[in-house]
Amino acid sequence: MVNVPFSDYYEDLQISPNADKEMIERVFRILAKRYHPDNTETGDAEKFNVLYEAYRVLSDPEKRAAFDAKYEKLRASKWKIVEEASQSEGFENDERIRQGVLSLLYVARRQDALNPGMGIMEFEKLLGCPRHHMEFHIWYLKEKNRIRLTDTGEYAITADGVDKMAENDMLLRKDRLLPGIGESSTKSGESMDSDPDDKAHL
Repeated sequence: MVNVPFSDYYEDLQISPNADKEMIERVFRILAKRYHPDNTETGDAEKFNVLYEAYRVLSDPEKRAAFDAKYEKLRASKWKIVEEASQSEGFENDERIRQGVLSLLYVARRQDALNPGMGIMEFEKLLGCPRHHMEFHIWYLKEKNRIRLTDTGEYAITADGVDKMAENDMLLRKDRLLPGIGESSTKSGESMDSDPDDKAHL
C-alpha cells in the first residue's frame, strides 16, 4: 500500500488549528488574491491550488473533522519522537544495546561457528529492549555489515562485527553485558589464580 503524503492544511493557510470558520475564509481570501494566477505580480498557480484544497477541506465541517483526526494522530506521533529524542541517555543506551547484540552473537559464533544464529525475540528478552526498538538496532547493525541474516532466518555476527568488537574492546565485560553472562563469567574467573584486576577483562 502506498503511503499518501500528509498535507498540513493549517500550515498551508498559516492559521491555528483552533481557527474558526470566519478566520479560515478571511485568510483564504487574502492569500487567494495574492497567489491567484491572474495576479501578474505575485500569482502562483501551484500555490493557489494548495491554498484552495486547504480551504475546501477546512471550510467543510465533516471534511475538517476527518482531517483533524489525522492531524491529531500525526501530531501525537511527532511529540513522541521529540520526547524520545530529548532523553539525555538516548544515544548511550542505544550503543549499549548494540554492543549487547554483538556480544551475544560473538559468543554464539564462538560456541558453534556453523550454526551461530539468534532470533530477534531472544535479543528482546535477554537485553530487555522492546521489539520495535530492537528492530532499529538490527537494521543499523545490518547496514553497517556487522551482522547478517542467516538461511534459518536468524542473525549472526560477521567478520566486520568481530573486528568492531576487538577494535573497541567490547568483549564480555560484566558491566556491559547481561546479568546471567556477567555472573557466570565472574564465577569462573574467581576460581582461577589470577590478579583481581584482570577479572574485569574476562
